[in-house]
Amino acid sequence: MGSRPASIGHRFDAPPRAGTGVLARAETVAFLLWTLALVGVSGGLLWALGLNYDGISGSAPSKIHPATYMAVALFGWVMLRAGNPVIPVAKALTRRPASVLLAVCGVLLLVLIAARGGTGLAGSIDTFVLAGLVPILLMDRDDAMLGRLETVFHLVMLANALLGLYEAVSGQRLFPFRFDGAAFETDTRSAALQGHPLANATMTACYILALAKGGGRLAPPLRAGMIALQLVALVTFGGRSATVTTLVLGSGVGLVALNRTLRSGRIPLAGAACACFALTLVPLAVAALAEIGFFDTLLSRFVSDGGSAQARVDMLAIFDAIPLRQLMFGPDLLQVSTLRRIYGLEWGIENSIISDVFYHGVLVTAVLVLAVGLYLTEVARTCRRGVWLPILAFVILVNTFEGLAGKTTMLAKFALMLIVLFPPGRRAPRS
Repeated sequence: MGSRPASIGHRFDAPPRAGTGVLARAETVAFLLWTLALVGVSGGLLWALGLNYDGISGSAPSKIHPATYMAVALFGWVMLRAGNPVIPVAKALTRRPASVLLAVCGVLLLVLIAARGGTGLAGSIDTFVLAGLVPILLMDRDDAMLGRLETVFHLVMLANALLGLYEAVSGQRLFPFRFDGAAFETDTRSAALQGHPLANATMTACYILALAKGGGRLAPPLRAGMIALQLVALVTFGGRSATVTTLVLGSGVGLVALNRTLRSGRIPLAGAACACFALTLVPLAVAALAEIGFFDTLLSRFVSDGGSAQARVDMLAIFDAIPLRQLMFGPDLLQVSTLRRIYGLEWGIENSIISDVFYHGVLVTAVLVLAVGLYLTEVARTCRRGVWLPILAFVILVNTFEGLAGKTTMLAKFALMLIVLFPPGRRAPRS
């Protein structure tokens, strides 16, 4: 009798194609570069590279952030890799409907702005479309990929804090916020890698609270050191609201953790030793900060606000000059610009929702607020526990300045931070 074929009773898997590993590595590198561009490239940095991102003059393609182009290209690659473009789209509609809704709202807002003859078309793309693409692009990434993206995020925030401290000490701003190349010379706040100082303060505050709630994989000593560094850098960015919000919410987290530890009756010996050692360094740290003028900078932010409080009062007075019907469906853009100049609000209307009401009307603003709320809820549900504290801080802080009403990648960066620091399959590290 002849021998039985080797295929019977045995399973021979086809060897992987030679290009599969290369494509996987190329895709990983592309996502890492995209994360680096999204988190670490600001309008000031783009100006240094020859692109007028934040201004009016210049070519239209330069008004859209490079991370947005990369996100669109990555989504196109996902559709191409799937073989059938309908599959990724259907998956996004099924698993990330709020993200799709936010992206669609961004496109519709662009059409509305163009139909009314307004400016800032790219703002709707970078603010909402890019943010909508972030959860869609990351929904099928494995833990290894998210871990690499988390590492990039930590490194950029570390570099951002160090650069902010350098700018505060040296008095030199490397990549300040510029409008058509003109920097505000009277604004001495550090800009670092996040562009606008208040956007920088918002991201830093949310990052601190995310670390305090156990986000990421940093070991306890590294986590404590990073939180301390970010707290010091937060002052240089000049966000009073961010500083107060971080201290209030962060103190609450610390008190709850301390109470839980004391009630358990078990205090790790190593932890107690580290705490005692850290307490001995506090006087030295305070003296060093006082020597470099840290506390003078901190107090100056609260003593002199540069008219910020008065600007918040003046923006409410604009409501009296606009008829209710126009407020509902969109005020006249020329009238809004004139009123801003009259009340000295050329730097912006310091509230995201009120600014959107003045430029797009109550109805459009209500849709955008609903879309952003559903979006943040969806992102939170895809993450493990601990995300609601940074989300609360984010909602508070984006309404203390123009925030999401202007062109910004802040919402996209915030969603990326939550997804990579709080992946659902990873347990929170022990503090």
